[in-house]
Amino acid sequence: MKSDTPRPYMLAESTWKTIKDIDYEVAVLPWGATEAHNYHLPYATDNIQCDYVAAESAKMAWNDGAKVIVLPLVPFGVNTGQLDIKLVINMNPSTQFAVLTDVVDTLTRQGIPKLVVLNGHGGNDFRQMIREIQMHYPDIFICVIDWYRIADWADYFDDVGDHGGEMETSAMLFIAPEFVLPLSEAGDGSERKFKIQALREGWAWAQRDWSKVSRDTGIGRPDLASAQKGQKYLDAVIEKIGNFLIELANCDKNDLYE
Repeated sequence: MKSDTPRPYMLAESTWKTIKDIDYEVAVLPWGATEAHNYHLPYATDNIQCDYVAAESAKMAWNDGAKVIVLPLVPFGVNTGQLDIKLVINMNPSTQFAVLTDVVDTLTRQGIPKLVVLNGHGGNDFRQMIREIQMHYPDIFICVIDWYRIADWADYFDDVGDHGGEMETSAMLFIAPEFVLPLSEAGDGSERKFKIQALREGWAWAQRDWSKVSRDTGIGRPDLASAQKGQKYLDAVIEKIGNFLIELANCDKNDLYE
């Protein structure tokens, strides 16, 4: 959902005339992926969702007086298990580490004290990167939020799925329905699971070879989706992130513990 007027909490829509006089407390870096999402959702699904959640959460915080700025989204994620699927664009973790380090270095030099990486893709994992970067940049507080993990899918959807299913389809029907094909054109999102019990149960982990797991690149039932479900779920997520940004902006980064 695009705004008709520039939003002061979105860097991409702001000018130097405005930016130079504001002392920002928190920068938000949305990070998505470019990948197939069943037959009916666009390749930018993770990016559209993550940008929306970042913008709406920042709007809530900004309206409460928090000096928050959302940076332009990074559109490529870790997709090493989908390299054989046409035009899925992979960014290796080592590349992500380099990009994140450069962003942190820049923000630190400019005196912005807090950074939130807002992750919108399950293949991305920034925790170990942050551990290493934080050692070298003690003057900035860095944290990560996987926005899609905040609210329990089972509380909002009938089929929790995994990728391009009821949740993501519902979210996209609310955020950008113009990019969603009729659900009659979607695949059924059926999944082939590991034969090995520990991998099926999730206490052992291995990368999935996506084209062997899913016929249509989706996992989960898009036929159950609705814009109303998407709105209810997103509203709950945004309220939590917005309140977090307010609290983070108002806190002393050097006094975080009770």
